[in-house]
Amino acid sequence: MSKLLLAARKIRKATSTDFIISLVGEDFTRTNSTYVGKLRSNFLGTKFTIYDSQPPCDPAIPSNCKLQRKIFPKQVTPNVPASNYSVATISYELNVLRTRGPRRMQCTMHSIPISSVQEGGTAPTPTEFTNFRDEQFPTVPVSNGKKPLVGFSSNSLAEPQESILNTKDPLVLKNKAPRWHEQLQCWCLNFKGRVTVASVKNFQLVASAEPSQNVSVSEQEKVILQFGKIGKDIFTMDYRYPLSAFQAFAICLSSFDTKPACE
Repeated sequence: MSKLLLAARKIRKATSTDFIISLVGEDFTRTNSTYVGKLRSNFLGTKFTIYDSQPPCDPAIPSNCKLQRKIFPKQVTPNVPASNYSVATISYELNVLRTRGPRRMQCTMHSIPISSVQEGGTAPTPTEFTNFRDEQFPTVPVSNGKKPLVGFSSNSLAEPQESILNTKDPLVLKNKAPRWHEQLQCWCLNFKGRVTVASVKNFQLVASAEPSQNVSVSEQEKVILQFGKIGKDIFTMDYRYPLSAFQAFAICLSSFDTKPACE
Protein backbone atom coordinates (compact mmCIF):
# COMPACT_ATOMS: atom_id res chain seq x y z
CA MET A 1 0.00 0.00 0.00
CA SER A 2 1.46 3.32 -1.07
CA LYS A 3 0.96 6.61 0.75
CA LEU A 4 1.73 10.13 -0.46
CA LEU A 5 4.39 11.81 1.68
CA LEU A 6 5.09 15.03 -0.22
CA ALA A 7 4.29 16.45 -3.65
CA ALA A 8 5.84 19.26 -5.70
CA ARG A 9 4.88 21.48 -8.61
CA LYS A 10 7.48 23.10 -10.88
CA ILE A 11 6.94 26.77 -11.73
CA ARG A 12 9.24 28.40 -14.29
CA LYS A 13 10.04 32.08 -13.97
CA ALA A 14 12.09 34.46 -16.12
CA THR A 15 15.21 34.25 -13.96
CA SER A 16 14.60 31.19 -11.75
CA THR A 17 12.57 28.03 -11.18
CA ASP A 18 10.46 27.27 -8.10
CA PHE A 19 9.35 23.87 -6.84
CA ILE A 20 6.37 24.38 -4.52
CA ILE A 21 6.19 21.55 -1.97
CA SER A 22 2.90 20.45 -0.43
CA LEU A 23 1.50 17.67 1.76
CA VAL A 24 -1.14 16.94 -0.91
CA GLY A 25 -0.96 16.48 -4.65
CA GLU A 26 -3.90 18.67 -5.62
CA ASP A 27 -3.28 21.98 -3.83
CA PHE A 28 -0.03 23.99 -4.08
CA THR A 29 -1.44 27.25 -2.74
CA ARG A 30 0.97 28.95 -0.36
CA THR A 31 -1.91 30.23 1.77
CA ASN A 32 -3.08 26.68 2.49
CA SER A 33 -2.11 24.79 5.65
CA THR A 34 -0.72 21.98 3.45
CA TYR A 35 2.06 24.24 2.10
CA VAL A 36 5.41 22.97 3.42
CA GLY A 37 8.04 25.06 1.64
CA LYS A 38 9.76 25.53 -1.66
CA LEU A 39 12.98 24.99 -3.61
CA ARG A 40 14.25 27.87 -5.76
CA SER A 41 16.97 27.65 -8.42
CA ASN A 42 19.06 30.29 -10.15
CA PHE A 43 18.82 30.90 -13.90
CA LEU A 44 21.42 28.21 -14.78
CA GLY A 45 20.00 25.61 -12.42
CA THR A 46 23.34 25.30 -10.62
CA LYS A 47 22.43 26.89 -7.27
CA PHE A 48 19.34 26.21 -5.17
CA THR A 49 17.87 27.46 -1.91
CA ILE A 50 15.51 25.42 0.27
CA TYR A 51 12.85 27.47 2.05
CA ASP A 52 10.85 26.06 4.95
CA SER A 53 7.46 27.56 5.78
CA GLN A 54 8.21 27.28 9.50
CA PRO A 55 11.14 28.74 11.47
CA PRO A 56 13.71 26.05 12.33
CA CYS A 57 14.34 25.11 15.95
CA ASP A 58 17.00 27.19 17.65
CA PRO A 59 19.61 24.68 18.93
CA ALA A 60 20.62 27.19 21.60
CA ILE A 61 17.06 27.18 23.00
CA PRO A 62 15.76 23.56 22.94
CA SER A 63 12.37 24.60 24.29
CA ASN A 64 11.78 26.59 21.10
CA CYS A 65 11.38 23.33 19.21
CA LYS A 66 8.17 22.67 21.10
CA LEU A 67 6.82 26.15 20.49
CA GLN A 68 8.02 26.90 16.97
CA ARG A 69 7.96 23.77 14.87
CA LYS A 70 4.47 22.54 14.07
CA ILE A 71 3.45 20.13 11.37
CA PHE A 72 0.56 22.22 10.03
CA PRO A 73 1.39 25.94 9.69
CA LYS A 74 -1.78 27.93 10.34
CA GLN A 75 -2.01 31.28 8.59
CA VAL A 76 -2.97 34.57 10.21
CA THR A 77 -5.45 35.23 7.40
CA PRO A 78 -6.29 33.01 4.42
CA ASN A 79 -4.98 35.67 2.02
CA VAL A 80 -1.46 36.04 3.45
CA PRO A 81 1.16 33.53 2.27
CA ALA A 82 3.44 31.74 4.72
CA SER A 83 6.85 33.16 5.48
CA ASN A 84 9.79 31.32 3.97
CA TYR A 85 12.92 30.53 5.99
CA SER A 86 16.12 29.65 4.14
CA VAL A 87 17.32 26.40 5.71
CA ALA A 88 19.77 25.04 3.11
CA THR A 89 21.62 25.83 -0.10
CA ILE A 90 22.65 23.42 -2.86
CA SER A 91 25.44 24.07 -5.35
CA TYR A 92 26.27 22.02 -8.45
CA GLU A 93 29.82 22.20 -9.74
CA LEU A 94 30.18 23.54 -13.27
CA ASN A 95 31.65 21.05 -15.75
CA VAL A 96 33.70 23.56 -17.74
CA LEU A 97 35.97 20.93 -19.34
CA ARG A 98 32.98 18.69 -20.22
CA THR A 99 34.65 15.71 -18.55
CA ARG A 100 32.83 12.42 -18.10
CA GLY A 101 31.38 11.57 -14.74
CA PRO A 102 28.41 12.14 -12.43
CA ARG A 103 27.21 15.54 -11.33
CA ARG A 104 29.04 16.98 -8.34
CA MET A 105 27.01 18.79 -5.70
CA GLN A 106 27.37 20.27 -2.24
CA CYS A 107 24.58 20.95 0.26
CA THR A 108 25.01 23.36 3.14
CA MET A 109 22.35 22.68 5.78
CA HIS A 110 22.10 26.05 7.55
CA SER A 111 19.53 24.73 10.04
CA ILE A 112 21.60 21.66 11.06
CA PRO A 113 24.91 22.10 12.94
CA ILE A 114 27.92 19.89 12.19
CA SER A 115 27.72 18.81 15.84
CA SER A 116 24.71 16.67 14.89
CA VAL A 117 27.08 14.05 13.40
CA GLN A 118 29.75 14.38 16.08
CA GLU A 119 29.91 11.75 18.82
CA GLY A 120 27.08 12.40 21.26
CA GLY A 121 25.71 15.23 19.13
CA THR A 122 22.05 15.83 18.33
CA ALA A 123 20.13 17.73 15.66
CA PRO A 124 17.50 20.35 16.56
CA THR A 125 14.19 18.57 16.05
CA PRO A 126 10.57 19.17 17.08
CA THR A 127 9.30 17.60 20.28
CA GLU A 128 5.59 17.98 19.53
CA PHE A 129 3.39 18.05 16.43
CA THR A 130 0.34 20.07 17.33
CA ASN A 131 -1.47 22.99 15.75
CA PHE A 132 -0.86 26.58 16.76
CA ARG A 133 -3.64 28.07 18.83
CA ASP A 134 -5.35 31.17 17.55
CA GLU A 135 -4.28 33.25 20.56
CA GLN A 136 -0.62 32.70 19.69
CA PHE A 137 -0.98 34.91 16.63
CA PRO A 138 -0.98 38.72 16.75
CA THR A 139 -4.03 40.51 15.42
CA VAL A 140 -3.60 41.67 11.82
CA PRO A 141 -5.71 44.58 10.54
CA VAL A 142 -8.08 43.77 7.68
CA SER A 143 -8.14 45.96 4.60
CA ASN A 144 -11.20 48.20 4.16
CA GLY A 145 -10.77 48.23 0.39
CA LYS A 146 -9.10 51.65 0.33
CA LYS A 147 -5.77 51.01 2.06
CA PRO A 148 -3.36 48.05 1.87
CA LEU A 149 -2.95 45.69 4.80
CA VAL A 150 -0.72 47.19 7.49
CA GLY A 151 2.72 45.59 7.65
CA PHE A 152 2.79 44.21 4.11
CA SER A 153 4.17 45.77 0.94
CA SER A 154 2.06 46.00 -2.19
CA ASN A 155 3.48 42.74 -3.58
CA SER A 156 3.46 40.78 -0.30
CA LEU A 157 0.46 38.72 -1.34
CA ALA A 158 2.28 37.51 -4.43
CA GLU A 159 5.66 36.73 -2.86
CA PRO A 160 6.20 35.26 0.63
CA GLN A 161 8.57 36.85 3.10
CA GLU A 162 11.97 35.21 3.14
CA SER A 163 14.33 34.97 6.10
CA ILE A 164 17.80 33.47 6.28
CA LEU A 165 19.01 31.29 9.14
CA ASN A 166 22.77 31.06 9.60
CA THR A 167 23.88 28.26 11.93
CA LYS A 168 27.46 28.38 13.13
CA ASP A 169 29.41 25.47 11.59
CA PRO A 170 26.52 24.05 9.53
CA LEU A 171 26.45 20.47 8.32
CA VAL A 172 27.82 20.20 4.77
CA LEU A 173 26.93 17.25 2.54
CA LYS A 174 28.96 16.21 -0.50
CA ASN A 175 28.84 13.47 -3.14
CA LYS A 176 30.23 10.11 -2.16
CA ALA A 177 33.04 9.44 -4.62
CA PRO A 178 32.04 6.84 -7.25
CA ARG A 179 34.43 4.26 -8.68
CA TRP A 180 35.13 3.61 -12.35
CA HIS A 181 33.94 0.17 -13.50
CA GLU A 182 36.22 -1.07 -16.27
CA GLN A 183 33.86 -3.74 -17.59
CA LEU A 184 30.80 -1.50 -17.65
CA GLN A 185 32.82 1.57 -18.64
CA CYS A 186 30.88 3.82 -16.29
CA TRP A 187 31.01 5.42 -12.85
CA CYS A 188 29.38 3.25 -10.18
CA LEU A 189 28.07 3.58 -6.63
CA ASN A 190 26.85 0.80 -4.35
CA PHE A 191 23.15 1.49 -3.77
CA LYS A 192 22.67 -2.00 -2.29
CA GLY A 193 19.92 -2.87 -4.76
CA ARG A 194 17.86 0.29 -4.16
CA VAL A 195 18.82 1.83 -7.54
CA THR A 196 18.79 -0.24 -10.71
CA VAL A 197 18.97 2.14 -13.70
CA ALA A 198 21.94 4.29 -14.68
CA SER A 199 21.16 8.01 -14.61
CA VAL A 200 23.00 11.30 -14.25
CA LYS A 201 20.49 12.09 -11.48
CA ASN A 202 21.67 9.22 -9.25
CA PHE A 203 23.67 10.33 -6.19
CA GLN A 204 24.72 9.56 -2.63
CA LEU A 205 25.52 12.26 -0.08
CA VAL A 206 27.80 11.98 2.95
CA ALA A 207 28.94 14.44 5.60
CA SER A 208 31.92 16.63 4.70
CA ALA A 209 33.99 17.70 7.71
CA GLU A 210 37.33 19.32 8.49
CA PRO A 211 39.77 17.53 10.85
CA SER A 212 39.16 20.24 13.47
CA GLN A 213 35.44 19.41 13.54
CA ASN A 214 36.03 16.01 15.20
CA VAL A 215 33.76 13.92 12.99
CA SER A 216 34.89 10.29 12.86
CA VAL A 217 35.90 8.70 9.56
CA SER A 218 33.19 6.06 9.92
CA GLU A 219 30.57 8.80 10.36
CA GLN A 220 31.80 10.58 7.24
CA GLU A 221 31.42 7.36 5.24
CA LYS A 222 27.76 6.88 6.19
CA VAL A 223 25.34 7.70 3.38
CA ILE A 224 22.87 10.29 4.70
CA LEU A 225 20.85 10.64 1.50
CA GLN A 226 20.71 8.57 -1.66
CA PHE A 227 18.55 9.00 -4.72
CA GLY A 228 18.34 7.00 -7.90
CA LYS A 229 16.36 5.67 -10.81
CA ILE A 230 14.56 2.32 -10.86
CA GLY A 231 12.36 2.74 -13.96
CA LYS A 232 10.91 5.19 -16.44
CA ASP A 233 10.19 8.35 -14.42
CA ILE A 234 10.41 6.34 -11.17
CA PHE A 235 13.04 7.04 -8.50
CA THR A 236 13.76 5.95 -4.94
CA MET A 237 14.85 8.24 -2.09
CA ASP A 238 16.46 6.97 1.11
CA TYR A 239 17.45 9.33 3.91
CA ARG A 240 18.57 9.13 7.52
CA TYR A 241 19.34 11.30 10.53
CA PRO A 242 19.89 14.24 10.70
CA LEU A 243 17.86 15.11 7.57
CA SER A 244 14.08 15.51 7.64
CA ALA A 245 11.80 14.13 4.93
CA PHE A 246 11.19 17.67 3.63
CA GLN A 247 14.90 18.51 3.42
CA ALA A 248 15.74 15.22 1.69
CA PHE A 249 12.84 15.62 -0.75
CA ALA A 250 13.88 19.18 -1.65
CA ILE A 251 17.50 18.14 -2.27
CA CYS A 252 16.35 15.37 -4.60
CA LEU A 253 14.06 17.78 -6.45
CA SER A 254 17.10 19.83 -7.42
CA SER A 255 18.18 16.94 -9.68
CA PHE A 256 15.20 17.50 -11.94
CA ASP A 257 16.06 21.03 -12.99
CA THR A 258 17.92 21.42 -16.32
CA LYS A 259 21.69 21.69 -15.85
CA PRO A 260 23.44 21.94 -19.24
CA ALA A 261 26.52 23.51 -17.60
CA CYS A 262 26.98 20.56 -15.23
CA GLU A 263 26.62 17.61 -17.57
